[in-house]
Amino acid sequence: MLINSDRLLNCPILSLHVGGAIARTTEIVVDPNELKVAAFRLEGPDIAKGAAGNYLQESRVREYSSAGMVVDSLDDFVEADDVVSLKQILDLNFSLKGMHVVTKKGTKLGKVSDYTVNTDGFVIQQLIVQRPIMKAFLDPELVIGRSEVVQISDKEIVVRDEESKIRTNATREDFVPNFVNPFREPRLSTADNRTLDEPNRQ
Repeated sequence: MLINSDRLLNCPILSLHVGGAIARTTEIVVDPNELKVAAFRLEGPDIAKGAAGNYLQESRVREYSSAGMVVDSLDDFVEADDVVSLKQILDLNFSLKGMHVVTKKGTKLGKVSDYTVNTDGFVIQQLIVQRPIMKAFLDPELVIGRSEVVQISDKEIVVRDEESKIRTNATREDFVPNFVNPFREPRLSTADNRTLDEPNRQ
């Protein structure tokens, strides 16, 4: 499913073990080397008590839907220092939104105002680029696919094609609506193989 990045913020984290929400996302951690979401910063009662870490790596998310992200339990949460690869990404202090976007020839296209994410692997599929003021009247934004990105530095994102070609080819991919709550689907079961909707049997 393709979604705007804002859908991943303040998103409930649902636990199969507990049978309900155990945290919410407060920040998206982007890996600029892979152009994908690497993790989510979290807040919740158990995190505040120090009973769980405050980061969730994308690889620990079992499924995403409009109801939230499904994980097994609090054990899926980690601290920043627990995972070397996560710590390295956090140390970059990288923020995708607000990054300048230029072509290989140095033409300034604008700044990243949003991006879309494929929830199957949390790969960033498109950059939504807000145009400079002088160009925004006729063309307020550009949609740039990940295949056009050739380099990401601390200051800017370099894309392959010139502005005219990007404008011709770039269209927002259709969002796939998802009205099914996988957290309530029978195929997602608890550790003792009972479905979440099945009452305990004595």
